[in-house]
Amino acid sequence: MSPSLPRPTLADRLQAEWLQGGPLSAALLPLSWLYRALLALRALAYRLGLWRVERLPVPVIVVGNWIVGGAGKTPTTLAVLEQLRVRGLRAGVVSRGYGRDAAGVCVAGPTSTARDLGDEPLLIHRRARVPVAVGRDRVAAARALLAAHRDLDVLVSDDGLQHWRLPRALTVLVFDERGLGNGRLLPAGPLRQPSQPPATHQIVVYNAPRPSTDLPGFLAERRLAGAVPLADWWAGRAADMPALLALRGQPGLLACAGLARPQRFFDMLAGLGLDFEPRPLPDHARLDPLPWPDNAAGVLLTEKDAVKLPPQGAGAVPVWVVTLDFLPGAGFAAALDAHLQRLFPSRWTHD
Repeated sequence: MSPSLPRPTLADRLQAEWLQGGPLSAALLPLSWLYRALLALRALAYRLGLWRVERLPVPVIVVGNWIVGGAGKTPTTLAVLEQLRVRGLRAGVVSRGYGRDAAGVCVAGPTSTARDLGDEPLLIHRRARVPVAVGRDRVAAARALLAAHRDLDVLVSDDGLQHWRLPRALTVLVFDERGLGNGRLLPAGPLRQPSQPPATHQIVVYNAPRPSTDLPGFLAERRLAGAVPLADWWAGRAADMPALLALRGQPGLLACAGLARPQRFFDMLAGLGLDFEPRPLPDHARLDPLPWPDNAAGVLLTEKDAVKLPPQGAGAVPVWVVTLDFLPGAGFAAALDAHLQRLFPSRWTHD
């Protein structure tokens, strides 16, 4: 007899109804109306000048989304940072630092860990090699980063779209295939804010095979770039596809993913012909203790998980880090360039 599947939890049921609606979502509508009213009061406070958007000495690009869960903000942030680097602009990153132990503002340093910064900010710091500061108050984090790195030209906020005190010269809005879900605000739906018409200083990226809203935007492409042993990844060595394909046919592999939507990672691995046991973990899950047995033949990890596992903590099991290429779509670079020319007219040079 095959083992029975675990019964869906209340959270599983709610997330399913966030896509298409249902009785549980409908029952939560009064709370959504209350949430909408609170958002309207907050917007009114800003219009009346009771609260205000702060000022910073450099432009801020906010990468965010309207829907809860992993829509692809971090890979989009990395793509924006690469474009800024190519254009010779010195960028820093501010983020909330979800899942870290520390409180207050923390500026990344040479010995910073995921417990200091959070997994995604540390990944950005390592991958993009840019200064990073984290804090619930994104404005305070921005000021601390600018004080520590006075040569920065621009800041990128990984998330922070709903952090209204943070100024923004450009918004990069990210959607995945869920689009707007059932169109309802939290908690009856997945929306963190009401949907809005297209804005002037906004770029939309769809981390999906096709557009999932009516907003015009660019279709991103996600693909696996390859694999590299954990120790080599920490040493800064690049992953390559032959190393990943060499794992085809190896028995006993586990694939672990502490992501909001781990099935994407598993599907991409399976699409390359790898055989493995999928082991989904909670988003931002810690790897202490290790979530695999001591006798595992090998483990495949995402980079988001690898930043939480220094090589000395991996034990004797071989661990490979599987990296991702994220291409934000044809025309994205030109659209971003147009905004950068607006923000930096005196220093812009055409190719």
